Amino acid sequence: MTPATYHILLALAGKDRHGYLIRKAVEQQTGGALRLGPGTLYAAIRRLEDQGLIEESPWRPEADLDDQRRRYYRLTNTGRAALRTETVRMRDTVTFALKQLKPKLAR
Repeated sequence: MTPATYHILLALAGKDRHGYLIRKAVEQQTGGALRLGPGTLYAAIRRLEDQGLIEESPWRPEADLDDQRRRYYRLTNTGRAALRTETVRMRDTVTFALKQLKPKLAR
């Protein structure tokens, strides 16, 4: 899973969001290290929809906070499972790496 895909799914794990809010959440999650341009973001969103990992959400904010042009997205069950699997894989990789980096005790 690419970093962009992972962070888009992670951005949707807590709540439904539209594209701009996904973009901002990814920047916040990565401390600004990953900034998705509109072309990259919306191509990824289309791909994730095609893969069944996200879907358009029927949820809308209150009318005075909404813009009808926005499409909101949410994780599917498959998307949530993929995010969980990738998170566990990354955790295990970091755990292994940290063990490798510990100084060996002198014998």
